[in-house]
Amino acid sequence: MIPLVRTAFKRSLVPSSHRSLSVIQSLLHGSPEAKQAGELDTLQHSRLVGRGKYIHGFEIHRVKPDKTEEYKTAAEKYYMGVKNDPDLGTKLTGNWEVIVGEQDTFIHILEFDGYEKTSQLLRTPTHIKAYQEMTPFLNSRSSQLNQEFAFLPTAPPHAQGGIFELRSYQLKPGTLLEWENTWRKGIEARRKFVAPVGAWFSQVGRLHQVHHLWQYPSLEARKEMREQAWQIDGWAETVSKTSQLTKFMDAFVLRPLPFSPLQ
Repeated sequence: MIPLVRTAFKRSLVPSSHRSLSVIQSLLHGSPEAKQAGELDTLQHSRLVGRGKYIHGFEIHRVKPDKTEEYKTAAEKYYMGVKNDPDLGTKLTGNWEVIVGEQDTFIHILEFDGYEKTSQLLRTPTHIKAYQEMTPFLNSRSSQLNQEFAFLPTAPPHAQGGIFELRSYQLKPGTLLEWENTWRKGIEARRKFVAPVGAWFSQVGRLHQVHHLWQYPSLEARKEMREQAWQIDGWAETVSKTSQLTKFMDAFVLRPLPFSPLQ
């Protein structure tokens, strides 16, 4: 099962006057803005590291192996219907099939202009009916609502070709700010060779989780670019620090579906 989504944060209940300096320092890590914030709750974390403009819905469908073609047809009907509905105002970020990782799994990312739009989709009879036409082909499904990291807005639709890689990190509770600060600095080393497609942290669904998406011309190009990044100052330190904040991670190689805006 793809462990997509987690991002809850601990809030200290101990009065600030009673905290030791070491505890304060451990709490006030991350971006410079975070160091001025004092006690941080979930909303404050999101305001500090999140772009705050859109909500991205991740939908993960695990399909019956002998029903993938029927599923693809039904999925195109549903997601294109959502994308083309002017009353919803919902954008389609991308649609992919996992080719390395959990087989017969499909990942869809929708972009909503606020939480109200996510519930509006669930109340629209036409889209409900189209969604139900997919369900006979599913073994299981899960969903998650994510927010973009402020320093990395999601790439617009394009057709560069190649493969995508989705990397998902299960963080230790309370470490999002430190993870964001460390990764934001180190990402400049990776940008020299490949630009990230998007980066998100979970808000609803499985919590304490971060995702980022990359695009490469091929698996061989992925290997070469990653090896080159290790030669740049800052990337090795980034990997070392973020790994200490992570419980586990997953990497999935994806192939875009024909109707995906990201190709």
